[in-house]
Amino acid sequence: MSNSGPGPRVPDQRVPPAAPARRARPVRLLTLAVFALAGLLFVTSFNTAKGTDIRTDTSLLKLSDLIQERSAKNAGLDRSAAAVRGDVDALARRDDGSTAAEDANLRSLEDRAGTRPLSGDAVTVTLNDAPTNATAAPGYPQPQPNDLVIHQQDLQAVVNALWNGGARGIRVMDQRLIATSAVRCVGNTLILQGRVYSPPYRITAVGDPDALRKALDAAPSIQNYLLYVQAYGLGWSVHDDGPTKLPGYTGTTDLRYAKPVN
Repeated sequence: MSNSGPGPRVPDQRVPPAAPARRARPVRLLTLAVFALAGLLFVTSFNTAKGTDIRTDTSLLKLSDLIQERSAKNAGLDRSAAAVRGDVDALARRDDGSTAAEDANLRSLEDRAGTRPLSGDAVTVTLNDAPTNATAAPGYPQPQPNDLVIHQQDLQAVVNALWNGGARGIRVMDQRLIATSAVRCVGNTLILQGRVYSPPYRITAVGDPDALRKALDAAPSIQNYLLYVQAYGLGWSVHDDGPTKLPGYTGTTDLRYAKPVN
């Protein structure tokens, strides 16, 4: 036998593996943690949904309902304030001791301020959003979302053109405009003197119908709008109303900021 063979066997010095019971404990702890996290997520989801479909944006629906409710409330308050103001004005005229000439001058100022009803031949312009399935007419690019809705600038263009055409008074929807009225749009709604309106928008002007129509036809901003009418189907119509009575403005006339004209 050769002396070059392997030496004596060395005992195994490796540390024996841990007992199975000790290895299973971390697994159980991890499982408990997973179940606890799942329960937390379930409770959070329940509290968020409150029994409703969390895929629907109910907050926006509630906000829309609130806006409509406040708009209707403002309309009722306007009517109540107008009735009270009418009673006050009647008492003031009865007891102020003014002359007939002074009363006539006051009525003239009220007419120009737009606080008295106004009658005469009228023209109504109606603007509306394009149909929901609107597509471009031949030769035009496909529309963007903003191309299919009425904007503030469109309403302002019509109002300005009617004033330039000699309108004696203008009503937007059911409200009379005065010098301090502001036609503003937020999103797809019109906000006018504290009340909210949706399209179609109707603008009625009392004056010479021929002159009003000519002013509408001559306004460059309206000519630009009519291109969108032709391209994407935005709503546009001009209608002679014949004899019409516009209501007087019934809101507040207080000025916060004013500068005298020299």
